[in-house]
Parts: sequence; C-alpha cells; structure tokens
Amino acid sequence: MAFKGFRWGMAALLLAMPGMAAAATGGFDVEAATRAYLDTLAGPARERSDAYFEGGYWLLLWGTLVAIVAEWILLRSGLSARFRALGERIARRRWLVPAIYAVPYIVISSLIVLPWTIYTDFVREGQYGLMNLSFTGWLGEQAIALGVAIVGLALFLMALFAVIRRAPRWWWAWGTGVVFIFIVIAAVIAPVFIAPLFNEYTPMAEGPLRDRILAMAEANDVPARDVFVFDQSKQHDRISANVSGLFGTMRISLNDNLLERTSPAEVEAVMGHELGHYVLNHVIIGVAYITAILGLGLFVVAWLTPRILARRGERWGVRGVDDPAVVPVFAIILSVYLLVMTPVLNTMTRVFESQADAFGLDAARQPDGFAAIAMKLSEYRKIEPSAFEEFVFFDHPSGRTRVRMAMEWKAANVESPRIVRPPPVDTRR
Repeated sequence: MAFKGFRWGMAALLLAMPGMAAAATGGFDVEAATRAYLDTLAGPARERSDAYFEGGYWLLLWGTLVAIVAEWILLRSGLSARFRALGERIARRRWLVPAIYAVPYIVISSLIVLPWTIYTDFVREGQYGLMNLSFTGWLGEQAIALGVAIVGLALFLMALFAVIRRAPRWWWAWGTGVVFIFIVIAAVIAPVFIAPLFNEYTPMAEGPLRDRILAMAEANDVPARDVFVFDQSKQHDRISANVSGLFGTMRISLNDNLLERTSPAEVEAVMGHELGHYVLNHVIIGVAYITAILGLGLFVVAWLTPRILARRGERWGVRGVDDPAVVPVFAIILSVYLLVMTPVLNTMTRVFESQADAFGLDAARQPDGFAAIAMKLSEYRKIEPSAFEEFVFFDHPSGRTRVRMAMEWKAANVESPRIVRPPPVDTRR
C-alpha cells in the first residue's frame, strides 16, 4: 500500500510539473516557444533539408567505398610502385623519394575519384541550391586545393617515412607525434596563408555591430583587435563564422552571408558561440583528441599492413612498410577505420559545439537570435532527427536541440520572457 501511494504521488507530481515550470517562468512555456521556431521550417523547405542531410548518411559509406576502389586501382595496376620508382630515379637522396611520390599519387588518385567529387561537391550541392560557383569556378578552387594537398602530403610523407625507417617497430607511436606537429602547423598557417587562397578577407566596417563583437571579445579575454569579413557568398549562401588559428595567427572572421542574411542580434549570437570555442580552448583540446584518434588509427595500420603485404605485397610491387608505394594500403585501412570512428569524431565535435552554444548564450544574451540562427542552419541540416541519427551522423547539435537550449536559457535568464512567433525561414532557394 505504501508503494502504491508513492506511485500515485509521483504520477500526480509528474502531471503537475509542466504547470509548475510555467509558473516558475511567469507562464513561459519552453516547449511551445521551441515549437514556434521549429514550425517555421515546414513543407517543401523542410522536406528538402531532411532529404539533403539524410542523403549524406549514404555518402559516408559510398565515399569510403569510392576511396577504397581508387587506392586499390593504384595498387592493382602497379601505379603506386611506378610512382615510387619515379621518385627513386629523380631523387639522389632516399628521404626525398616519399615527397616526389606524393605528387603523382595525389594527382592520379584525385583524377580517379573526380567524377564522384563532381557529383557530391558540385552537382548535388547545386541540386539543393547550395552552390553559387560556376563549374569552372568550382574546378578552379579544386585545383587550388589540389596544390595545397600536394605540398602538405609531400612534407608529411617525407617525415612519416623517415620515422618508419628509423623506428620500424614503433613507427606508429612516433608517427602520431608527426601527425600532431602537422595538425598544429595547419592550424597556425590556415587562417593566414590557406583561407585567403579561396576568399578575400577584409576588416569589418566600423560601426555598432563591430564594436559589440570586440566588446564581447574583450569581456571574455579574447585578444582580438579586429574582425574580418570574407566573401563566401561567391561559393554559397550558408552563414558562417569562426575564431581560428593558434598563437599569433588567431583571428575573428565572419562571412558576408552572416551580415546580409541575419539581424544584429543573430550576428551577436553567432559570434558569442565562436568566442566560446576560443575561451574553452576547443582548438587545443580538439588537436589532442584528433591526434589520439589518428594515433590509434596508425597503430591499426602498423598491425595490419605487414599481414596484407605478406599476401599481396609482391604482386603489387610493394617492398615493405618502409616503401612509399605502400601508401594506398595505409589509405584503405585508415578509410575504413575513420568510417567506423564516425560516431566518435562526431560526438567529440558535437560536445564542443554544445559547450560553445552555452557559452555564446551567456556572452551574447540573445536567445531568440540564437534560435533564429539555428533555424537558418537547419536549411541543410535535418532539424528533428532521431536520437540515433543525432548520435551517429550529427557533428553539431540538431536545430531542435539548439532551439530548446536557447528557450531554456531564456526561461532562466530573461525577466518576463515571452514566446516569439518568428516568420518562416527564408531559404533563399
């Protein structure tokens, strides 16, 4: 009887909780406020958003298979061994061979997967209204990215194979250190030397909004003296911003779409979020996590590669683990490994993004601006996924999760909060 009374008491309490919550917030209903925003993306626009994002689930699998096929072609045809032989003919020093190998390897493998790249990165984006570049403009950016990849991979392979030759048993551990160094270098140079290859960065025009962004930065001890705007509208209409770089290359940047498509309150909400990444040391922590994940991947590579070469190495013309011609084997193993690790990588990023969301709400104090931005981002992200989908496939919190967080913050921090009835999301398509 006592247990039955307890059970009925709990049932009554649960039924009363929504009313208690509403009373505690002056009648503000978090669920109704959240739904008011979510319902602004409906009909064909919502169907298109869901279809685009759900299609990406399959692209993960098919993209991995395409990459595996491309690497297998390089092995089966003997091209990888020929690239190595070319390096040996050109280079007088052994340590230069991997760098020379990287050039034809990147070029030919990129050409093999080019039809897939054209479909996923240009045709499909255009079908969903997410591409502003012409095909020639897109191809030009791909050529720039290819040049950057050649330089980066040449230097990386040169360092990695030097480690393999000097520490054949524990090369994966030392290789993890090489990975760490290259990730840090990339984070340092990307904002200053790589990003400007694709977009023009100019100081943000003086005005109240710029002053507000810099004031938020100063209030949170972010050492920024300027805010940069980059012309991403030439590529697409998505809104974007970042606080990027490490050490002396740190900079606050936002794209022109953010300025043109959003209100000042929404811009403040976005920049509060981006400042959160810096204050919470997400770049440094992220580098550590990614290095650890890739280090485990190199361990798997080091364990599997000798076993694979024992069966197929002679047929492919690959002499051993220290032969640059083995790179496609490394790539196949890492492709499968990273596919399996997708939920781990996404969860890591999603946690960072959620932490930055909470920070941004406190820094900008613009919950409705934040909710409006979450809806604009849902133009190409499924807004109400299942728990499984959000765990496996989302590297950011879903629109539903973010809007609800904003409304919960509003209920707890805004005096006499009211439910906003926003207009339908402007999809621009």
